Amino acid sequence: MTLPVRRGRGPVSGWAPFRELEELRTRTDRLMHSASPFPGSGFPRTEAGAWAPSADVEDTQDAYLMELEVPGADRDRITVETGDGELDIHGEIKEKERTGVLRRQARHVGQFDHRTSPSPDVDTGGITAESADGVLTVRVPKVEKARPHRIEITG
Repeated sequence: MTLPVRRGRGPVSGWAPFRELEELRTRTDRLMHSASPFPGSGFPRTEAGAWAPSADVEDTQDAYLMELEVPGADRDRITVETGDGELDIHGEIKEKERTGVLRRQARHVGQFDHRTSPSPDVDTGGITAESADGVLTVRVPKVEKARPHRIEITG
C-alpha cells in the first residue's frame, strides 16, 4: 500500500495533532476505566463534562484507602457522599486569576467527580476523608466479619 507524499513546507491542512492526542488519551482512559477492578476509578470525563481525578486504591487488612489527586482544591469545595450503593466524591478546582497570557495548561480545573461502588464488606458509616498536600485520602473501613483472621486448629 502506498501513502501520499507531501512536498514543500507548511502545515498540513485539516491536521490537528493536539486533537488527535486528546482523542487517544480519551480512548486510553476509557480502556483503563473498563479494565479497573473498582468501577468508577480512573480518570475519564463524565457525561456532565466533569473530569475524574487520578486515584490509587489500596486494599489493606481493615480498610480500602483511596488517594485522589486534587491539587489546588479547597477542602470546603469537596463533598464525599454515600448512597444507593455508591461512594461519590465531587468538587471543584477554581482556575486562578492570571495576569499574563496562558501559553499551556496541563492541570485540570473545573468540576471533578469520582464515583465507585464499594464492595458489600464495607462500613459506609465509618468512612473518613482527609485532605493534605493536594491529595484527598478517603478511608473506607471493612466490616469486622469480612476481615481475614486465622483459625486455630485444636485436637
